Amino acid sequence: MLQRLALARATVDRAGARWTDDAWLAVRWAHPSSLALRVHGGRTPVRDGRLALVPTTDAGLGTTYFLGIDDDDVAYFGVVTKDPIADADGVDLLDLRTVGGLLDDRDAGLLVHAIALANWHAAHGFCSKCGHATDVIAAGHVRRCPNCGTEHYPRTDPAVIVLVTDPDDRALLGHNPAWPEGRFSTLAGFVEPGESAEMAVVREIAEEAGVHLTDVRYLGSQPWPFPWSLMLGYTARAEDPSTLHPDGEEISELRWFTRAELADAMASGDVLPPGGISIARRLVEHWYGGPLPGPPA
Repeated sequence: MLQRLALARATVDRAGARWTDDAWLAVRWAHPSSLALRVHGGRTPVRDGRLALVPTTDAGLGTTYFLGIDDDDVAYFGVVTKDPIADADGVDLLDLRTVGGLLDDRDAGLLVHAIALANWHAAHGFCSKCGHATDVIAAGHVRRCPNCGTEHYPRTDPAVIVLVTDPDDRALLGHNPAWPEGRFSTLAGFVEPGESAEMAVVREIAEEAGVHLTDVRYLGSQPWPFPWSLMLGYTARAEDPSTLHPDGEEISELRWFTRAELADAMASGDVLPPGGISIARRLVEHWYGGPLPGPPA
């Protein structure tokens, strides 16, 4: 199993039983120890590798979500501000892709939670049943339609991502036309209605790469709020690597790599590895046997 995935770390208790306790939430918001994580345009203030949290009284105007409470009884709130966050000395405004792998467990969990909620709310302001504008309830974890009473819950789209090997233990990596030249990664796709994640693994690889899989094995998952996915990581074995054929749309190029070939291609700059916070990177490193050569992820 994959351990310590960059965006699957957290130490703060989400305290779901408190989401509908408005009186308790009001008290915690006003408490001097409570802290706010501000987000604007997907970016948040970071100082010296830590989230630049502020007292809730300094959070400014915006939509507020309760993120949880820690073992020291400190409550955390996410605030999606209406106005840009002011620059401050020693503070950088960074997005989750940039800073997610650098944060400690507490901060990584808080930021992923806040960004996931912010992205969902930004795209789901109206009732899918009657079209009426919805209200935010349950400390930011539900939207309710005041017209028809329908409740809407945050959306998470499951997607499978797969490191495929062949009988010679070579790894299959592909290039998406939208990526920078030389970027190769594992293959992935969304789980379709009515299929299991394992069924999606077999189908996606057949569609994108033209190979049939056996020995599908689950290794771990992590949230991927870009905008609201959950990545389910797998390994699988190709029965016949000679049937390899990219679909030409999602995948424009496919290559089998031995460990030595991948190391050489990365050293020469011909191949760029998957991004550092992605589960794809960890799947490749799991097969490779350790961190990939070159600069740290």
